[in-house]
Amino acid sequence: MSKAKRKKQFYLLSLGCSKNTVDSESMASLLKRNGYRGVEEWSDASVLIVNTCGFIEGARQESIGALRELVAGKADDQIVVAAGCMAQRYGAEVVEWVPGLDGVIGTRRWMDIVPFINKLKRNKKPGALYHLPESAETVGTDERGVLRASVQGASAYLKISDGCRRPCAFCAIPEIKGTHVSRPYQSIINEAQRLQATGLQELILIAQDTTDYGHDIGLKNGFSKLLNGIVAAAPDIPWIRIMYAYPGYVTDEMIDAMARHPQILPYLDIPLQHGHRETLKRMRRPANIEWVYKTVDKLRTALPNLAIRSTFIVGYPGETEEEFGGLVKFIKDLEFDRVGAFTYSFEPSTPSATVGALVPDDVMADRLERLMAVQQPISLAKNQRLVGQTMDVLVEGFGDGVSIGRTYRDAPEIDGLVFVPGELPLGEIVPVRIDGAMVHDLTGEMVLARDVVGVGSIPLSMG
Repeated sequence: MSKAKRKKQFYLLSLGCSKNTVDSESMASLLKRNGYRGVEEWSDASVLIVNTCGFIEGARQESIGALRELVAGKADDQIVVAAGCMAQRYGAEVVEWVPGLDGVIGTRRWMDIVPFINKLKRNKKPGALYHLPESAETVGTDERGVLRASVQGASAYLKISDGCRRPCAFCAIPEIKGTHVSRPYQSIINEAQRLQATGLQELILIAQDTTDYGHDIGLKNGFSKLLNGIVAAAPDIPWIRIMYAYPGYVTDEMIDAMARHPQILPYLDIPLQHGHRETLKRMRRPANIEWVYKTVDKLRTALPNLAIRSTFIVGYPGETEEEFGGLVKFIKDLEFDRVGAFTYSFEPSTPSATVGALVPDDVMADRLERLMAVQQPISLAKNQRLVGQTMDVLVEGFGDGVSIGRTYRDAPEIDGLVFVPGELPLGEIVPVRIDGAMVHDLTGEMVLARDVVGVGSIPLSMG
């Protein structure tokens, strides 16, 4: 493409989590507001941006690889910018890893993307420019009025806060993002209403820690107040999903809001990280195991059809076979619906590697395999109980004669799918009678309207 055609066009590659995707969409909105047009092929753009992930080593290598590819192929009228978490965390080191990079802008000042691009285009000096101010906020009154959501089909991720104030020994997020900062309450309410007007089927509330919402802006029980406010302001959004609840902060008020409002799905993602008290202490995580048992019981009493997802780290420094056994017992006892598990990976600048003896790689791999061997029959049994039930399914795709969707039990990208013969209406929630179950996924057939009695967001009967 000629220089003239691609002058006001940008290419933006978003890597990492859904929270990063929201920032990417916000940067894209600002660029479009200033006359740019987004394109699918990087060769068609003058501005090439990679919104990087810096959370773990594998993600960093993916980000570096993407940047190197763009730098290697860029023309003299194209600029390549590293944005996001890796850029924030490593700054000038990114240019050492990717020689020829034109600019580095951190995740805390994504809202400055347009003036930064303009500055890069005016720059005639060799070398990269940086925008990594010492004092920077990720959220608040400086968001330039853009929608802080990422719309994916009939679903949208809405960011309610950014940063984290938790002291977890293995995590670099506070270093990258800064402390927790809640977005203004009314801004979130207004955005939920805007999304409702688009015909949205699923609103997914995200943050580094959703349950911490409001503490910094003087809201007691801030997250439960926000849930109630969204339900009242956007009553036509059928599904509201909660992600990333912090252990110890699932309050009675939050449980009550979930139980009272059918819009709020009986689904909760609580990254617990481990199930043994001593390991959790070394992680600098809440170590009150009894609280977890009591809270899960309280949740399931209030929400009988609740699906709980959790995440665990295997092989954390100092983890003994006894401690690993405690994790296995924990998972057997609580029978989580969904489990994600990972072997420990040391992150530079975090204190985790100093808290105990490192667990050999082969031991970590063996423990991970054993842990998932425990969880898979649990997940399978949970799915098998759904066979014969009619469930609402959000249809997201079609191919090879089969439609693909999700139930309330399945968050996008990380949980299971439902496969249904035939072409169902894309982006709509339809009733499906479940006729088959696997460890992660389900199969079923669409139920004709005349056959449906009282179908909701949960099974008609758990039998």
